[in-house]
Amino acid sequence: MFRGLFATIRAALQGIWLAMTSPVKKAPTAEPAVRPGPLWARFLPWGGLALKQVHTEPVQDTTPATNTEYAYASGWDSRKYLLYVPASYRGQPVPLIVMLHGCSQDPQDFSLGTRMNEAADSDGFIVAYPAQPRVANIAKCWNWFNPNDQERDAGEPALIAGITREVMSSHAIDPARVYIAGLSAGGAMAAIMARAYPDLYAAIGVHSGLAYGSANSVTSALAVMKGRASIPILPVDELPVGRLAVPLIAFQGDSDNTVHPQNIERLMADVVSPELATEVAGEAEGLSYTQTVYRDSRKRVLAEQWLVHGGGHAWFGGSPAGSYTEPQGPDATREMIRFFLAHPRKAQAVA
Repeated sequence: MFRGLFATIRAALQGIWLAMTSPVKKAPTAEPAVRPGPLWARFLPWGGLALKQVHTEPVQDTTPATNTEYAYASGWDSRKYLLYVPASYRGQPVPLIVMLHGCSQDPQDFSLGTRMNEAADSDGFIVAYPAQPRVANIAKCWNWFNPNDQERDAGEPALIAGITREVMSSHAIDPARVYIAGLSAGGAMAAIMARAYPDLYAAIGVHSGLAYGSANSVTSALAVMKGRASIPILPVDELPVGRLAVPLIAFQGDSDNTVHPQNIERLMADVVSPELATEVAGEAEGLSYTQTVYRDSRKRVLAEQWLVHGGGHAWFGGSPAGSYTEPQGPDATREMIRFFLAHPRKAQAVA
């Protein structure tokens, strides 16, 4: 009992230390601390005992083109989410982008910082923002480092997939154009979702995140984030579950002191072989970058890597209205949307 208590306290202190040393000063740390809060919280109605799937009415009166809050519940837990529907939506089939915030953030903050809603207005897609509550993680991190939250039809992946399907059932979503993206811990969870649900998501975006299987505990998560753990770049036949089945676009700052840049190498290794890469150097809004495009033998794009030189732990091209944003550098939101819309999935039944 005391060992578990001390471990929780230590993890919380580690989270505080990360907040004090984060290169982005306008918000607390965007990276993980601990697995769920007190045991009793799991038995509250919003923490663990929702017995059937429910779809609540919006919590506020809204007009089109605003974030509206809903709640999704499965057999073991529930999550709130914001849904943004552009004013141009009139029931026609449209793409859906699911956005997973980083630690200490919330959906509203994330929508402001990424400007994803503005992009939805111009490009005509719907955006869902699942929310991670403190009852599930004291720092509001998605628990990407917990083995119970790394599998299909279990834990947080099941909740996120459930939210995705709920939006698909309540709106005219094109099943071939459903995508998922995230920042930091949200990016790491997006990588898990692509592994667990390749039949649901057509492509993924990972910003300052980590690859599937990088960690299996708080301790290993902190180590791999800081570059203190060896991340072997394995041949495809030695990867945990083979090569990633969906296209990937990833952004990483090479001066990120929260998530070490070596993590993007592992992300790319899960998708393609290095010999398929072509590089292009560029500069955007005061920061230079190297864009690496990976193609298969038929010249189809499998993945894009954007390494931003001098970039820290923040969403590039973001708005100062949100936390963990960097207005300089390539516009990660616009580039993700371009990549997503160029990679629809062949229509098929969604499990």
